[in-house]
Amino acid sequence: MIKAQRQASDGELREMARYFYALKDVLRLRILVTLGSGEMTVSELARELRISQPLVSFHLRPLRALRLVQVRRAGREVFCSVDLAEIQRRQEEFMNLLTRANT
Repeated sequence: MIKAQRQASDGELREMARYFYALKDVLRLRILVTLGSGEMTVSELARELRISQPLVSFHLRPLRALRLVQVRRAGREVFCSVDLAEIQRRQEEFMNLLTRANT
């Protein structure tokens, strides 16, 4: 019974898997690192990363779904920014899962 309390639930593991799956692509990591310097439009991101806007939008979708990237609209422009607090929360959650499993 004690061991069962220490193990992560299937739901917790699924959520962590979704998080790491979203980060598995190098381009998504490049997007996050680029946005770390400040808010940018999708067009600016595409220019900075030297890729097409549709490709940026495609890779932003899973990052937005997990709230790792925030988006705001101003007219026709779409501004993106990284949510460092959400990334930190998820990293801490993962570390808690690891330490809980090892105690």
